[in-house]
Amino acid sequence: MQCPLCLVSGRTTGVRGADERRYYLCDTCALIFADPAEHLPPAEERARYELHQNSIENEGYVRFLNQLVEALLPHLDAGMRGLDYGCGPAPTLSLLLRRRKIACDDYDPLFADRPPRPPYDFVAASESFEHFRRPVEEIERILSLLRPGGLVGVMTERWTTLAAFAGWHYTRDRTHVSFYHADTFGFMGARFGLTPVWVDADRIVILRRGPAIAPADPAGSEPARGGTGGGARRGREY
Repeated sequence: MQCPLCLVSGRTTGVRGADERRYYLCDTCALIFADPAEHLPPAEERARYELHQNSIENEGYVRFLNQLVEALLPHLDAGMRGLDYGCGPAPTLSLLLRRRKIACDDYDPLFADRPPRPPYDFVAASESFEHFRRPVEEIERILSLLRPGGLVGVMTERWTTLAAFAGWHYTRDRTHVSFYHADTFGFMGARFGLTPVWVDADRIVILRRGPAIAPADPAGSEPARGGTGGGARRGREY
């Protein structure tokens, strides 16, 4: 089975999730991915997204998205332009950013398939990476839209141990097909030239395209490794 992120074949191991799908762990990049033969048909996938009650009127959803917004804001200026990559049927993150005087376009292959207007200063992907059937292609496209030195803000819950993965609620959503470990983001940094600038305990990673601008943490601390629960959004800045 070929890994859809690093494209290496013959280095995957079958693992168990919380549902009946077949999953594979890549020994090269630590991505766990669902068997492509069990991906939902596009029409069924879209229908499931349309069941979500995600909009600016949903206070819980707004609180959830504001985790990524608050992590991004210290790295943004008023003149910057961004893109919400995978905005869904009711774009909300872009509206939250515009309320903070940050311009942000919307893109979604199913619901807002308008041509992006690059180059962007940042791309935000909230709860999108887990839906990527071909992560390498999606990441390459995101980077093609981003100026050098621009930011990628990712919010996707990270897996930690195979024991926890076997009962993880995240795998019960059949639209979730790609699952990332802290080591997966380390691989992505080396493979795509991305430097971490902020990492929280379980789901948010802010990456810069190219080398870090600020000096490294003088304590030399490693990025935070995550759990699979919620809680306060506390992270480490680089």
